[in-house]
Amino acid sequence: MKKNIVSLFVAAACAAGLFTACGSSSATSTVEHNLSVVSTIFPSYDFARQIAGDNANVTMLLHPGAESHSYEPTPQDIKTIQNCDLFIYTGGENDVWVEEILESMGDKKPATLKMMDCVETVAEEIVEGMQDSHDHEEDADDHDHEDEIDEHTHEDELDEHVWTSPKNSMKIVQAITQAMSEKDPEHAALYQENSNNYIQQLEDLDARLRDVVENAARKTVLFGDRFPFRYLADEYGLDYYAAFSGCSTETEASAATVAFLTNKVTELQLPVVFIIELSNGKIADSICEATGAQKLTLYSCHNVTKTQLEEGETYLSLMNQNVESLRIALN
Repeated sequence: MKKNIVSLFVAAACAAGLFTACGSSSATSTVEHNLSVVSTIFPSYDFARQIAGDNANVTMLLHPGAESHSYEPTPQDIKTIQNCDLFIYTGGENDVWVEEILESMGDKKPATLKMMDCVETVAEEIVEGMQDSHDHEEDADDHDHEDEIDEHTHEDELDEHVWTSPKNSMKIVQAITQAMSEKDPEHAALYQENSNNYIQQLEDLDARLRDVVENAARKTVLFGDRFPFRYLADEYGLDYYAAFSGCSTETEASAATVAFLTNKVTELQLPVVFIIELSNGKIADSICEATGAQKLTLYSCHNVTKTQLEEGETYLSLMNQNVESLRIALN
């Protein structure tokens, strides 16, 4: 469906003459400079602006407060992509529109960087108790709930949330630094200096996260929500339970899923039930009401609200909040 909608956008854009060599647009940007960098979502937008400092025009296509998994480019977004020097996107199922748009631009397309190409990726995982919309939507027969929650992975669907591991973020930052330096060699030394300083901050973040987990009383987190933290969990050795996988479009869990998660909170005496940003929190509220657990937000950083953007929140500031939330949840 998304691909068909994008095809219509591309056709409309071509008909309207939007694929030209001049003009620009931005959902979020700094002042105009020689180098123009466009990112689809917040993590790569924030990485690029940390590297650039005041020496590039950095734009985010996703509007603050919007859900990244339902993003669809407008004709103006397509024009913004065409007119930039470097276009950064995630890759994966939610970015299937990108290749078609880039192909439609012919030799006018910008340089590109795909975050998923910068790191080792893993498949989305369905763990015990997680509602699996991929495999069980068509099941009309009555099965035992345990039959529906067997642990497995979707081999054909990679987890896209690669930036949730600071180690991965360091690799992405290095790749963005190289790409920006190639497009703007005049400022390459400054980009590298900013990048080195930023990577040091990411290393400090990694050390704090590792310290929290290594000295924790427990190693399990539970989400009454989607779970876009596979790379974070793998990096620091966390076990997890959740209502849905990271890219699930579902917002309402079955009674069996809620019951399973509620029982796990009680069984493991978990003090916290997590939600992610921009969530309605209803599933977590139900679990917390039944168990007395505390509801906290763990930021996946895929986007920020307008207020957060205006107040200067960054990937690092949100991840540092995650450190303190995990400290509470794991002790």
